[in-house]
Amino acid sequence: MSEREAIAKARRIVVKAGSSSLTTPEGTIDAARIDALVDVLAARRGAGTEIVFVSSGAIAAGLGPLGLVRRPPDLATQQAAASVGQGLLFARYTSAFTRHGVTVGQVLLTADDMMRRSHHRNAQRTLAQLLALGVLPIVNENDTVATDEIRFGDNDRLAALVAHLTRADALILLSDVDALYTGDPRRPGARRIADVRGPADLAGVELGGSGRVGTGGMVTKVEAARIAGVPVVLTNAASAAQALAGDPAGTLFHPADGRRRSTRHLWLAHATTGAGRVMLDAGAVDAVVRRRKSLLPAGVTGVEGDFAAGDPVDLCDPAGRVVARGLVNYDAAEVPELMGRSTRWLARELGPEYEREIIHRDDLVVLADEGGRDE
Repeated sequence: MSEREAIAKARRIVVKAGSSSLTTPEGTIDAARIDALVDVLAARRGAGTEIVFVSSGAIAAGLGPLGLVRRPPDLATQQAAASVGQGLLFARYTSAFTRHGVTVGQVLLTADDMMRRSHHRNAQRTLAQLLALGVLPIVNENDTVATDEIRFGDNDRLAALVAHLTRADALILLSDVDALYTGDPRRPGARRIADVRGPADLAGVELGGSGRVGTGGMVTKVEAARIAGVPVVLTNAASAAQALAGDPAGTLFHPADGRRRSTRHLWLAHATTGAGRVMLDAGAVDAVVRRRKSLLPAGVTGVEGDFAAGDPVDLCDPAGRVVARGLVNYDAAEVPELMGRSTRWLARELGPEYEREIIHRDDLVVLADEGGRDE
């Protein structure tokens, strides 16, 4: 079965729509666009597929009512716009889906909800229960409370994480362009790319920046497709029905190796930020990166930052390059006394509670191997 056929028969699909697909050029909610997209999603749901909808647009929807002509640069005003816009946006979705007899539920997430394992599990349970109850979840970043330090930064990455969180079979990214092109599609010579199977297919591709009301761009969409672990179609909202039907719409990103990474490792790699840095010697880098072993105190040469046991920390090679990330078993203040010591020595001198790894291999994800590729 081809990837397109798999999408057509998918049991569960995550669909993400960007701000530019949902709002007018003035930044207000475009009711006609929302109604048209809802009609498509409701039709696919009526055919038996579970839909999880990741919607941007809260900040954009709040611009008009606040008298703003463009997305504000400061976080406080963005949060104010999101506070106004989120209610308007969800009310519009509720009205549109009600026409089809579909109940929707709002799920607002921050990156912190993915970083903290208990929050991550709770979000997973909530989404699963909504789907079990026949509710169509509408997910957005909780812009009203997220800080710069705990933001996803774009809903493309959020959508990829939600695809893992819900064990979806496919991800559809809806943008303001109908596919990925080798350059700006408005310029002569730009070529549409139908399929992306690996990095070679992106060689020479110019990835543009974000738009006037959004934060994404082709860079974030390609990154989302890379980490999703399922077939991903990038196209515009007008082609949503064709993409969901498995027709040759947009650009199809094939899963890199056909293997879905564990949600736990994806969470560590893409939904956490290192609270500090632990420096490793060459032997420890080899053990962690190549042999996928736990990090022991003997291989640690330094520590930076102020972190607590259980926090995610970045692991760096002797050149300072981040090669892995994991959940640390010690506070930052404890690590210097442990560096270079064997666990046997630590247990004998400090007590049996110190006979444990700095980071256990089950709580560790390799970010770059010897060839510079993500795990």
